[in-house]
Amino acid sequence: MEKIVLPDIENFHQIDVYIANGGYTSVKQAFARSSDELINHVKKSGLRGRGGAAFSAGLKWSFMPKTTDKPKYLCVNGDESEPGSFKDRQIFEYNPHQLIEGTLITCYAIGAKTAYVYIRGEYHKWIKLLQKAIDDAYAKGFIGEKMKETFGTDFYCNIYIHKGAGAYICGEESALMNSIEGKRGYPRVKPPFPAQNGLWGCPTTINNIETITNVPKIIEKGWEWFASIGEQKHPGTILFGVSGHVNKPGVYELPTGTLLTDIIYKYAGGVPGDKKILCVIPGGSSMPPLRGDQIEGVKMDAESLKAAGTSIGTGGVIVMDEDTDLVKVLARISHFYHHESCGQCTPCREGTGWMEKVLQRILNGEGSSSDLDLLISIASNIEGNTVCALGEAAAWPVRYMITRFRDYFEERVKKHITLPPKNTVHSMRHTAFPIADVRE
Repeated sequence: MEKIVLPDIENFHQIDVYIANGGYTSVKQAFARSSDELINHVKKSGLRGRGGAAFSAGLKWSFMPKTTDKPKYLCVNGDESEPGSFKDRQIFEYNPHQLIEGTLITCYAIGAKTAYVYIRGEYHKWIKLLQKAIDDAYAKGFIGEKMKETFGTDFYCNIYIHKGAGAYICGEESALMNSIEGKRGYPRVKPPFPAQNGLWGCPTTINNIETITNVPKIIEKGWEWFASIGEQKHPGTILFGVSGHVNKPGVYELPTGTLLTDIIYKYAGGVPGDKKILCVIPGGSSMPPLRGDQIEGVKMDAESLKAAGTSIGTGGVIVMDEDTDLVKVLARISHFYHHESCGQCTPCREGTGWMEKVLQRILNGEGSSSDLDLLISIASNIEGNTVCALGEAAAWPVRYMITRFRDYFEERVKKHITLPPKNTVHSMRHTAFPIADVRE
């Protein structure tokens, strides 16, 4: 199978090698079409966002107003901070020019003269690599006002890297825009949506790094070609970042619809020591986990995973063998989301702390069955009651890990529970969780 995003070409990150292999010809083809043609072309390809929501890329582009007296912007989201996700940095390192070319095509399609590539602040190495590629593209006249001469067009645009400051919440599109504006990374209430009121109150489109990198090949080879790869309702390839208990962790570009078991055993080399799989999180730490006995026959695409009770997310496959301590795993995940909550919404700000505290109690051998019901209750009160999806990201691992591994958690708390003496009231800390107990 031909790789779309990470082709096996030596030194493909170098601009001369990229050009020698047909690079920057798709953007020439794009400039020969109207913006409406390009948007419809991407729509018909079936390209869906690779950032977690799997929303139609072409449809998102079409939301951009055709006429406006305000400037338009494109934000390319590379704030890759989801635990278990490490695909975007592969593009920065091995195929930055296809990302740049996809950015130019997208800007032309939506009428944006400025694009910001937002990258997580900890990605120092990859920021330097992408900046080098952007500088080389400017020098060749592929970006900026020299585009007019290079491509014989009236259109031009500029591309800037914006470095984040280490906040996971800035991966949410509206918090990302606030961060670029120099404000605190708080998600915005919607509507209005970015296409109507984005950066500095101007129309803005936000796409993921991997999504944009697919665009040049769709223009080059046609929407029919792309739509024929993988699953019909979610076509193309996906970069699957496989980590955890596998012999060959790494990033694998495979067609959508590839069996989860094939990813684990055929490509990632199986589980060390041939141990059984206890749990798999298929799309990064925020997605509902699957039991090891649930993964047979599960395909890795948006619709199939939805039917299996989980989601494709960012394609970060986390494998856990039979010796994994799921209480430790869940406590660690909850600690992350508690730490990364921006604090804007009360259910998330308070609930993430409560969940972490209760899980720590279980980890310390002081938990009870009622704590498991309490955790599900807290998660249910967070889900759907926050401005952004970080609430669901924090709630889903807890709710689904406990409901799908209830037997495991029940056994864990029963091993450590100490019954109170007769004629005494069961301690309040085992039956409820007062706010006062959260604040330290």
